[in-house]
Amino acid sequence: MTTYEQTTFDASRTLGEAAGAMPGPHTSRRIGIIVNTPAQVHFYRHIYENLLEHGHHAFIIAREQGETMALLREYQLPYEVYTGPLTSKMGKVMSLPRNVLDAASILKKHRVDLITGFGVYDAYTSALLGVPNVIFSDNEPSMGIGSYALQFRLYFPFVDSILTPSYYKKDLGEKHIRIQGIKEMAYLHPSRYTPDPSVYESMGLSKGERYSLLRFNCLDAIHDIGVGGFNDDDKRRLVKELENYGQVFISSEKCVPRGLEDHVIKIPKNRIHDALFYATLLVTDTGTMATEAALLGTPTVRCASYVGVSDLGNFIELEKKYHLLFNYRDSAEAIARAAELIKDDTIKAEWARRRQSLYADNVDVCALMTWYIENYPESYDELRNNPNLQERYR
Repeated sequence: MTTYEQTTFDASRTLGEAAGAMPGPHTSRRIGIIVNTPAQVHFYRHIYENLLEHGHHAFIIAREQGETMALLREYQLPYEVYTGPLTSKMGKVMSLPRNVLDAASILKKHRVDLITGFGVYDAYTSALLGVPNVIFSDNEPSMGIGSYALQFRLYFPFVDSILTPSYYKKDLGEKHIRIQGIKEMAYLHPSRYTPDPSVYESMGLSKGERYSLLRFNCLDAIHDIGVGGFNDDDKRRLVKELENYGQVFISSEKCVPRGLEDHVIKIPKNRIHDALFYATLLVTDTGTMATEAALLGTPTVRCASYVGVSDLGNFIELEKKYHLLFNYRDSAEAIARAAELIKDDTIKAEWARRRQSLYADNVDVCALMTWYIENYPESYDELRNNPNLQERYR
């Protein structure tokens, strides 16, 4: 089996070298970044560019998965593949040791002195190479029916430093740094993201035309075991309810019920945030895109079987404090709320006002993460001793 491949991009070349720029004020580091999902590509995209601009060397390695690969290519981010696509949850568990060995092999070649990512692969790989890791996570160990909690317990002893949003419910002890921000702000903060209205034309719409967006989860990750969302009948009913108020588009790599294929959105993967920004409404059973839409000021209805006491803090925060999304465990209630919201012609203006309040309370996550990574472990000591230091990134 081919364990990895070198892309046409030169992964060892820094942006500073390419641009002839002088190194930044920090000692140059060699940083390994592990991404396994499109959301993680979005999260690390600007952090990677910042690190290069500051004179560091950074190396992205990725799981070969359709949307993840497409996004890396569209953003022209250099990467190497450390493992192929997997089709089952058990396959992911069984292949974990081999995947870690392959990731370590690539990053050892690049002589990295720190690894960053979202959890299990980063923690084990850094332990194998004897270098520190910086993990970001907004997944609570209590989510699902215990599968993620088990995974978390197994890799947490190998974590050196873990950053979470401030509303993260569980106290993870000495390794834990809380920041005033939401994961998706790393790429959707107004200082990082500017909407492009040309997406209307890409979607075959007139500028300003109302439309709804649906996003369905395939629920095939290990931490999705026991998690439910919309079934096929729900999806058909949603389209029927919403199509009277504008076109309905579906974003889904698979899981589109028969008869709804014509609704699948056909735009480049890196334009999805423009589609979210201008949508009248998002209805979804996924987590990341629900948060993204709320951060962009688009009314959002989310359905997940663990909504309630086991729900993640970001969804509770966005619903209860900022009133930017609605969470439902029952799909019928979610559909009814969506049918009600789509009738309101003024709702986008109200959500834009609420979005301003959200950003006034939070920091630029990308800038904070960049500083934390390039200055670790001193940055850990500084934030542990004085959490208010992050205010300079507000």
